[in-house]
Formats: sequence, structure tokens, C-alpha cells
Amino acid sequence: SNPATAVIARRGSTGWRLEVTGTPAHSSQLFQPEVGAGAIYEAARILTAFYERLAGEPLLTFNPGVMLGGTTVDYDAFRAEGSAFGKSNVVAERAVVTGDLRAITTEQVEATRARMAFIARQSLPGTSAVLTFDDGYPPLAPSEGNRRLLSLFDQVSRDLGFGPVAPVDPRRAGAADVSFTEGLVDMAIDGLGPGGGDDHTVNEWIDLPTLALQTKRAAVLIYRLTR
Repeated sequence: SNPATAVIARRGSTGWRLEVTGTPAHSSQLFQPEVGAGAIYEAARILTAFYERLAGEPLLTFNPGVMLGGTTVDYDAFRAEGSAFGKSNVVAERAVVTGDLRAITTEQVEATRARMAFIARQSLPGTSAVLTFDDGYPPLAPSEGNRRLLSLFDQVSRDLGFGPVAPVDPRRAGAADVSFTEGLVDMAIDGLGPGGGDDHTVNEWIDLPTLALQTKRAAVLIYRLTR
């Protein structure tokens, strides 16, 4: 956290998995009517179409993090690792891609899922694809209530002599538990912890003096909200 900022909106995080099946054959028969394009070409087509048709939409990302392809594929989703076997003279029978989808509203999530599924259904000859989604964290959409709460927190910070507090760009805020309050509370803010750096690494550190600062601001905010 940065004591000069607070979070009023977070993108949700949804997992997705693409499984593609092709027709195995000798590579000399690739593109023939009875063989088609193979699983790897089809996976590449789908990913390219995701990029060409969806990239650039505000606050939307869909990252393919792992890709395996060949005659056989073994992927362990729990360990996020796998292996593939294939030969350069054999048309790939299987391909697996896993990734995440991040969006700022539930509506954006649902619309993107539908567009991705449509793309996956437009199979190259001799191939088929199955695209599945795994719900993770929902989005915390920006709202007037959240902006109002930030305004109150900002005033507390100024009154205590700690300076103004600005909203965090949602692209710089990861998924978090506060998003599960979406639709259940009138207003919410997040990212009020102590400062630090090198997040999610072995070198992650905390700026201890900011813990006291953040505690004071949160305490006064809660006091004012209850009066």
C-alpha cells in the first residue's frame, strides 16, 4: 500500500482454460481435408483472435500464462505445471492453454466471456476447442459510494496533517477480498495497509512507521462514520 492512495475499484480475476483437439497424422498430411490444421494451429488462432478482437478495451486483460501442445499433454492445474510430448513430423493432437481474465465490472466479465467463447467455437478444419472459466474474485466496480468514502478518508488524512489521499488506478490494484462486498454495502475502500515494496517476492518489505499513520487515519474515519 501507498499511504498517499486508497483503492476504490478493483478488477476481478477469473481463470480460464482452453483445451484443443486436433487430428493426429503424419505432418505431410497437414491441411489435407481429412486432417485439417492440428491442435497447435487452432490454439494459436484462438489466442490471436482474442488479442485482435479484445485487446485495447479499457481495463480488460486476458493473459495466457501456460501453453502446452503436442501428441500428448499432461497439465497439473493445482501445481500449475505440465509436460508435452510430440514430434516435428506429427500433427499435434492436443493443446492446453490456461490464463486469467481481469475486468472492472461484472458486465464486462460476462461480455468478454461470451466473446471469447464465440471465438473458440469458430474451429479450423479437423479441430475442436472447449473453453471453460473458473470464477475467482469478482470486480469491485467504481461507484459514487466508494468515491464518497474516499473523500471522507481524504479529509481525515488532511485534518491529521498527513496530506491528501488519491484513488489508485484500477490497473495497478490486484484482486482482493473487498470485492466480495460488491452490491452488499453502500460504499467501500481498500488498500489502507502500511507502505512497503517488492510485493510477492522474497524481498518484500514493510515501512513500519506508516502502520501507525494508517491506523490513526482508519480509527478517526470509523469514529466519524459512527457519529
